[in-house]
Amino acid sequence: MRRNDLGDLNVFLAIAEERSFTRAAARLGQSQSSLSQTVRRLEERLGMRLLTRTTRSVAPTQAGAQLIETLKPALADVEARLATLSELRDTPSGLVRVTAELHAAQTVLWPAVSRLMYAYPDVQVEISVDASFTDIVADQFDAGIRMGEQVAKDMIAVRIGPDLRMVVVGSPSYLAKHGTPHTPHDLIQHRCMNLRLPTAGGLYAWEFQKDGRELHVRVEGPLILNDERLAITAALAGHGLAMVTEDSTAQAVADGALIRVLDDWCRTFQGYHLYYPDRRHPSPAFAALLKELRHQLASGGRATAARRSRR
Repeated sequence: MRRNDLGDLNVFLAIAEERSFTRAAARLGQSQSSLSQTVRRLEERLGMRLLTRTTRSVAPTQAGAQLIETLKPALADVEARLATLSELRDTPSGLVRVTAELHAAQTVLWPAVSRLMYAYPDVQVEISVDASFTDIVADQFDAGIRMGEQVAKDMIAVRIGPDLRMVVVGSPSYLAKHGTPHTPHDLIQHRCMNLRLPTAGGLYAWEFQKDGRELHVRVEGPLILNDERLAITAALAGHGLAMVTEDSTAQAVADGALIRVLDDWCRTFQGYHLYYPDRRHPSPAFAALLKELRHQLASGGRATAARRSRR
């Protein structure tokens, strides 16, 4: 292998993944003309066309697709082994990228990151708050945080938070005017805050469980929201009932600003898990964050870790 071959192959892979010279140039911090010259040099050296270029898109040829299949695992292993060299440093350093929805970022991720910053000043953490199911491999995140039931089966999942419970709340003024529901079926007579799911775009069906019986209820109401905080604000203002995480309304309930209803029907869900691809050599910075998250759970309850079985 020539001295520049590895760099040229990495450029080709970036262009193929981005399907664009412009986006690949931004990702690699190089000019488009430099990338074009690199690909042309690589194609001349191999004696075959690797990319098909049009005015609108870039796509790998059959030969290019075969090269990609070979390169991805090989370069990933090289990157992982290079990352282990940083273990020779006295303290972890480098960037860790994590995606999480807002509630997880605020209640679980941020407390651990804050402590990590004090312990390891050379570690940099990027937190991307996103309620959708981000492809952490394609978007080059080190890990994501979701409830255990939502983690893909081919990921390693580590429990980092306690079970969560959803509750139905309403303001005293609303309940005084419209009455209190006693079963989920009574919700059809009530004004409820609908939450639009960030993934499929549909509306969340409120989930209940009692005596082993599960019940999903499609509610109706004056508002359709995509943020739990707005649903709580609307409930506080007396516009209807909201189904939200229990901890997010604990203070309002304690203060009497909100009242929980249908408590015996409200179920718990698996707590938050940190999930990431199978990496044999995680970076020291990522390992330090994972250790902090697990210690955080252990300090408030028993930590558990599980490897999701592949199907």
